[in-house]
Amino acid sequence: MTQKRIKKRRIALVLIVITMFFAAYARHKLNQPVTTGRLENKQMDEISGIAASAVNPDVFYVHNDSGDTSRFFAINAEGKLKATYYFKGTAQTRFGVTDCEDIAVGPGPVKNKSYIYLGDIGDNGGNHQNIAIYRFNEPVLSAKDSVGNLKSSVLYLKYPDGPRDAETLMVDPVEKLFYIVSKRQDSVAVYTTPLKFNDGDTVTLTRQCKLHFKGLPLMRWITAGDISADGSQILLKSYSTVYYWKRETGEPAWKAMQRKPQELPYEQEHQGEAIGFTHDGKAYLTTSEGVYAPIYKYFLPGS
Repeated sequence: MTQKRIKKRRIALVLIVITMFFAAYARHKLNQPVTTGRLENKQMDEISGIAASAVNPDVFYVHNDSGDTSRFFAINAEGKLKATYYFKGTAQTRFGVTDCEDIAVGPGPVKNKSYIYLGDIGDNGGNHQNIAIYRFNEPVLSAKDSVGNLKSSVLYLKYPDGPRDAETLMVDPVEKLFYIVSKRQDSVAVYTTPLKFNDGDTVTLTRQCKLHFKGLPLMRWITAGDISADGSQILLKSYSTVYYWKRETGEPAWKAMQRKPQELPYEQEHQGEAIGFTHDGKAYLTTSEGVYAPIYKYFLPGS
């Protein structure tokens, strides 16, 4: 082999190594979250759900869990409070709500309109006979910070197999279904019911399947989830892991979730109980309970 060929091969090898290095670096960077900001208001101290607005760019809805009153917040990705929305909850409870654990945005009774759904579905003791989902017309934010009151419609739900704790409410825009995923059991259960309801209705959920996740009991509990605005992607998260499914055309979301999930990057949080896609479905955000909790943004592969 001539010296010229040897030199060319060495150069080619160096280029391959450099390319591999930068590819590995790019993958590493992809796996790192961007800290977009922190929850800036002390009122947002036990955030348990996050959902992207469909009508207000760069706006997300968040809420506290048990102990808070019947309200939720609109923030931007930096964590700045844009609006606080109050609503009339259930008179039988001290604060109007019992334990709101997740929030979602999606379609509803009027075509081409967007709705916010707040799930009062937490039940640590597994003894509530009914849980509730509140529906709101999604408002358009004003230019300045605001406090408002929203009219709500409420759907009461029963489990077909007895009360249980849940922290995951998702809206499937394809099949027009609510999804609730239980939290604590070794194998969590997936339940559905139609999005369409009249104010004050009580319905029994349909149990669709069980899902089993590896790990220690506490760390594999399912604490949040979301379905993308176009219905093509699904997220569930535990305290330690984010699970992701790409949905096939015509496939029910609960069947997609029975396939082996892809595990996505996740920065361990103090008590991470909130996850949501951005409205364009190219990334997801997480945040945690705690005052001034950080907001993390992760870009999905291929975005």
